[in-house]
Parts: sequence; C-alpha cells; structure tokens
Amino acid sequence: MKNLVILGSGAAGTMVAAKMRKKLAENEWKITVIDRDIKHHYQPGWLFVPFGIYTLADCIKPKTDFVPRGVDFVLDEITNIDPAAKKVSTKKGSYSYDWLVVSTGCRIAPDEIDGLTDDWGGAIHNFYTPDGAQALCGAMHNFKKGRLVFNIAEMPIKCPVAPLEFVYMADWFFAKRGLRQNIEIELVTPLTGAFTKSVANAVLGKLCEEKNIKITPNFVIDSVDAGGKTLASVNGEEIPYDLLVSIPPNLGAQVIIDSEIADPMGYMKTNKYTLKSEEYENVYILGDATNVPTSKAGSVAHFECDVVCDNLFREINGEEPYPEFDGHSNCFIVTGYDKASLIDFNYEVEPLPGMYPLPGVGPFHLLGESKMNYWGKLMFRWVYFNLMLKGHDLPLEPQMYMAGKNDIRKK
Repeated sequence: MKNLVILGSGAAGTMVAAKMRKKLAENEWKITVIDRDIKHHYQPGWLFVPFGIYTLADCIKPKTDFVPRGVDFVLDEITNIDPAAKKVSTKKGSYSYDWLVVSTGCRIAPDEIDGLTDDWGGAIHNFYTPDGAQALCGAMHNFKKGRLVFNIAEMPIKCPVAPLEFVYMADWFFAKRGLRQNIEIELVTPLTGAFTKSVANAVLGKLCEEKNIKITPNFVIDSVDAGGKTLASVNGEEIPYDLLVSIPPNLGAQVIIDSEIADPMGYMKTNKYTLKSEEYENVYILGDATNVPTSKAGSVAHFECDVVCDNLFREINGEEPYPEFDGHSNCFIVTGYDKASLIDFNYEVEPLPGMYPLPGVGPFHLLGESKMNYWGKLMFRWVYFNLMLKGHDLPLEPQMYMAGKNDIRKK
C-alpha cells in the first residue's frame, strides 16, 4: 500500500483529497489528511461578519462533512516535516509518505509590527481571524465619529482585494446608519495605489475617490503608537486613527519554518507552473503555502488544485508533470449598496473590463459594478460548501475569456 499524505484541510487540501480519491485505487493508495482543527471556515465570509451580513456560524462547518469515503482524516498537530526521510511527525504519531501535498495555509503575525499588539482588540482590530472579525463587528457598530484607518502592513496577504472591499463596505455601512458625514475613511497601503495592476488600479481607485475614501500609497509601516493612536512609516510619516483595522504581515505556517523547509516568509519554494516543490522530491504545494507570484485567494487554490491533481497522477504513472498553471485568479469585489465588481487575471494578463464568463453575455461584469456580481458573491458560499470542497467540477469552469488563456507549456 502506498501513501499520499495531505497537510492541511482548508480549501486546498480538502479539494485535493476529494479529487485524488477519485483518481487513485483504494486497494493501492491510502490517502491521509492531517489538520489540527475540526472546523472548516469559509474565510471570505469573515469580511462580512463586521457588517452583520454573515455570522461566524454562517461560515463554519465540520471538516468531516467534506472528507470523502476512503480518506483518513487525522485530527492532530503537525510538529515536523522531513522530506529526506519522507516522514511527517505529529504530536500523537508519525506518517510516512510516497507523495506529500503541503496545503498548510498562512497566518497573520501582528507581533511583527512594533506596538501593533499593544491595543489589539481595543482600538486596533482585524478580520483575518474568526475572533478578530467578531470583535470588529462590535467595534464597527459602536463607532460613531472619527477616523477609520485601514492599513496593509506588507504584501503578500490573503485575498488582496479584501482591503478594498472593507473600505467600500464601510462607506455603505456608515451611510446606511446616517453617520458617514462624521467618519473619515482612509486606506493606508504599501502599494502604489488601490491595486497592483494598472487598469484595475485606475478603476478601483476612481471608485474610492467617488466614495470619498482617501488612499495613502507607498506607506511602509514601521510601528504603531497605541497610546497616541498613530501609525509611523519607515520614513517618519505619521497617520492618526481612532479605529485601526489592520492586516499584519502574513507568514507561512510555523511548522514549515520550524522544519527548515521554508523561505524567509514561511512559504515553500514552488515551481509556478507545475506547483511542484523546487527543493524536495515527491512534494507538491498549493494554496497559501506556496510562494508563487499570484493572489493568495480561494479561487487560486481551486485552479491550483486541478493542476496539482493532474500532475500528481501523471507522476504516479511515470509521466512528467505539465507546466500548466498560469497563475489564474478571479475575485468578486463587494462595493456596497448591493453591488460588486469582478476581476479575472493570471501571470501574464491583468484584470480587464468585459463580461464573464461568456464574452458580451456575462452575466457578470468585469471591472464594472452590478447587482448580479453581488449576488454572485453571496451565492458562492453555497457553491464552495456544496460543490468545490466535495471535488466537483463547476458547471462553467472559469477561463481567461477576455484575453485568451496562455499556452504556458510553450514557455
């Protein structure tokens, strides 16, 4: 009996387990998924919790709901990964593998910024954890006047459009409560503008301007003075706040660092086309654990999953992996007032205007606000829990319809 071991059962690991169980014979391959948490979180839903649109309960289901027949789910904490010995150690045991899939995700590290944790949960909040989202809900509902500052400490982060979604929804939230005229909203970012790609940056930045949301670009945070309620940059610039919503540095899983198989940020060096480890044999990496230059978002994990499963199956059968992952990502961007925008891009093609997934028909608008986009965003939670995590192919598998998908195997 051969062993496929999957580390982490978030979106990426869960989808790989479901798809690989369909590909590998049960009498030849044992599939084991190891995770320390029994709860599966729909992480995009955390963004909606501070505004009272979702509750945490709306975003949580037992992970065992998504473990397919023939897959062993191990509830344990991983303590070491040894690629040389092809062995994973946990607090309760150890697991040898023939092939390993690493999908251990990433985490926020507020202690990396001097002073950020001094008032954590007071006037400083986040929505990148369940508890943080719940606490921020109370803070938002109690905030009546002053300066709301949203700060991105550094890139990369999980879901790069989430900061924009938050400030757009904050504008709507306070307007609905009759408080918008009393509240300044400022996005403080290390980026050169609202977004990383030029066309999307222009469109999304203009939307910030229309909503009276100030953008302070090129701000590299150095420290926080919780007593004085100010952010300081490495250049000495200071920005005051009354309520600070922070995205601290995002780092890979601590066990990847402790096992000495990580880059300086805690991610694993991954071939950006095949998604195979660049340093270790018989190891594939996907989701937020990779260092590939694309978005750390659930859609990316979905697109990566198909490539990892196909390549893993090819290698098991003695074939070479195909370099077919193109960095594909797409994201709905909630803009408030029951509207949303949508972006779709890859390594080579930036987000462009148009209709999606059918050119000229849609029904979704690329880089354009619509109510259809908004309801598509809300509907996606059902798709995620009922189709994606169970390994089903979606009815309209997304492609790069506007620009044509690149044949990266020629590169």
